[in-house]
Amino acid sequence: MRSYLGAAGAAVVLALGAVVPAAAADSPSVGSSGFTLQDPRITESSGLAASRAHPGIYWTHNDSDDGAFLFAVDGRTGKTVATITLTGVGAPRDVEAISVGPDGNLYVGDIGDNLGGKWDHVWIYKLPEPKKLVDQTVRATQYVVKYADGPRNAEALMVHPKTGRVYIIEKGEDGGGLYEGPSTLDPSATNTFRRIGDIDLWATDAAFSPDGEQLAVRGYFGGVAYSWNDGKPKRQGQLSVPMQPQGESVTYTLDGRTLLYGSEGRGSSVQPVEVEGADASGGGGGSASGDDGGDDGGFTGKAGAVGAAAVLIVVIGVGRLLRKPRR
Repeated sequence: MRSYLGAAGAAVVLALGAVVPAAAADSPSVGSSGFTLQDPRITESSGLAASRAHPGIYWTHNDSDDGAFLFAVDGRTGKTVATITLTGVGAPRDVEAISVGPDGNLYVGDIGDNLGGKWDHVWIYKLPEPKKLVDQTVRATQYVVKYADGPRNAEALMVHPKTGRVYIIEKGEDGGGLYEGPSTLDPSATNTFRRIGDIDLWATDAAFSPDGEQLAVRGYFGGVAYSWNDGKPKRQGQLSVPMQPQGESVTYTLDGRTLLYGSEGRGSSVQPVEVEGADASGGGGGSASGDDGGDDGGFTGKAGAVGAAAVLIVVIGVGRLLRKPRR
């Protein structure tokens, strides 16, 4: 599969078919061919981030209140090579996202709210990315987060790779807001995130391209590509997203040539989609400025919109039965 972020004014072209690993004259990033999570403890992988300190390693974590644990996964084998236990963060409530900042820190978003946006605050945890990949305990900094326009449910947190600013995308069935955090997070005060735009997707995760010029947002079925435009994202078109049991994570490989999509479930697969037009400089594709004029959820070709909708209905129904609101 490929995600096309083509030339200016061009529509994003989608295709469902065989997975095509990133191809280039020089070596692509480790993990760009995809991998399967081998660790039986990882049952609800809800976030995914490519390590900067350890190329070929991908950070993930379980959803909900599983505990303050992060898993470092080898993109070659899918095996966990280190487990990080966070201290200094209290009891996590609903951890949904992870991102790597330009400051060498991991940012973990305890931002889920299955009560439909009732928590008066959520949290972000920041910790230095470990220099050695061994099981260890790391003290994190905890930040209290509120939204300027009231509580929100969210599953997508992204740190811009150039500015280091943190962003959150609301999870709403009819789309949601893009929220920008303060220029610097303050551990001793409430950090207010303000809505700066709209994302027209039921977002379960998002990621910036390594050069910071593209924003890829995924949902359960389909995704949307945006050019970042200095914090004023402009829709380019749809992303090609593979069918997954419960797709809740996405990240770029370090070279920016491949988007990796993950799903919840024991032994779940992280599937690659090549980014058309990306180059070795870490770009996330071209600077298309046109909208494709439609939104079929990222499905064309073999799967078809009808098939995608049918699966969506089934998954939503099962998900609502299984994911009871937490008190």
